[in-house]
Amino acid sequence: MLFLYFGKRSMTYQIKAFENGIRIVHQEVSSTRLVHCGFILDIGSRDETEEQVGLAHFWEHMAFKGTQKRKAFHILNRLDSVGGELNAYTTKEKICFYATVLQQHWNKAADLLCDITFNSTFPPKQIEKERQVILEEMAMYRDSPDDALQDEFDSLLFPDHSLGYNILGTEDSVKSFTQQDFINFIAEHLDTSKMVFSVVGNISFKKAVNRLAPLLSNIPTSRSTKKRIPSLTYVPKSNAFHKDISQANCALGKPALSIHDPRRYKLHLLNNILGGPSMNSRLNMALREKHGLVYSIESVYQAFTDTGFIGIYYGTEEKAAAKARNIVLKEIQRICTRKLGSMQLHMGKEQAIGQMAMAEENHAGLMLVYGKNLLDKGKIEPLEAIFSSIRSCTAEELLELANEIYDIDKFSFLTYLPK
Repeated sequence: MLFLYFGKRSMTYQIKAFENGIRIVHQEVSSTRLVHCGFILDIGSRDETEEQVGLAHFWEHMAFKGTQKRKAFHILNRLDSVGGELNAYTTKEKICFYATVLQQHWNKAADLLCDITFNSTFPPKQIEKERQVILEEMAMYRDSPDDALQDEFDSLLFPDHSLGYNILGTEDSVKSFTQQDFINFIAEHLDTSKMVFSVVGNISFKKAVNRLAPLLSNIPTSRSTKKRIPSLTYVPKSNAFHKDISQANCALGKPALSIHDPRRYKLHLLNNILGGPSMNSRLNMALREKHGLVYSIESVYQAFTDTGFIGIYYGTEEKAAAKARNIVLKEIQRICTRKLGSMQLHMGKEQAIGQMAMAEENHAGLMLVYGKNLLDKGKIEPLEAIFSSIRSCTAEELLELANEIYDIDKFSFLTYLPK
């Protein structure tokens, strides 16, 4: 067993590792009545083969549909009946099962999460029911051009690669899965050294360990030999399709830095200045505030373990699409050719740091971030170290990085136009 302690002001992160490789990461927050907890597994849609596309997400759904000792109703009712929440999600590289409960119901949450993670039985009748649910989920996303655009844009950035697969899968793949497919997928990919149980809330480390130790320490050790293959086939493309929509929906971007690149926080800062969530981002000021061409526009930087991407997404009237694109490209060109002034740089840093500090106050989100960071980086980065990295950025470094990452000649474009 391994214990590690990370100090930050009055908060302490504590980590315990069992012999089978499963780790617990914990932070006590005495100012809340809640406990947020969950499993983060280093398995996602990028670990699927072409025939398995959508299987990880389907597994996420099926975890709620029956275990060796609980039927679906008992799983769904266990925490809901005491005012708690049970949820899950799937990303390209992670599956998460998590819960939020009042402090006094922590034991129930821990037991239930362990049960659905390790003891799901994938009843065939439930597979048939959930298959239709997922097909309806897919139809819902197709009716949302924003979501459909982002999913299809992934396939441009990562062609013929699992990072470009739709997390939900295809109609054909979802219709094909059987009970044995789930059993085989888990057997191939479940690795007890690549899973973390994260806890943030009003519970002591001792109490958390006392409850989790008997649940986790006896889980059989499992190791996966599967290796993730990097995407190396990117070629810029420009595609346009006509859809039954009322706006032109546009995406542009390219592959970028991985989570292990030491420049990732510089890119986070740069992206935040260009088109981050704040209303004073350059893209929002140019397209919405100055020209009134969009309701919203966002620029995202998503990092994976071996790559990443930048993407800019917006919707506008079809007749304004060309003008809006030109303005976006002009702002990209400006960030690549004009060094930030000292005041602009200072304000950008303070904004990014403030946003991160506020995000830390979201204890449910923090719980998930701890687990993800421990899996991806083998450690939890102290927030002050991240702040220090951002504060150390120079205008010259950002200009150099902008010219590498925001090279328009290497951008791909995807546009949905009204029929």
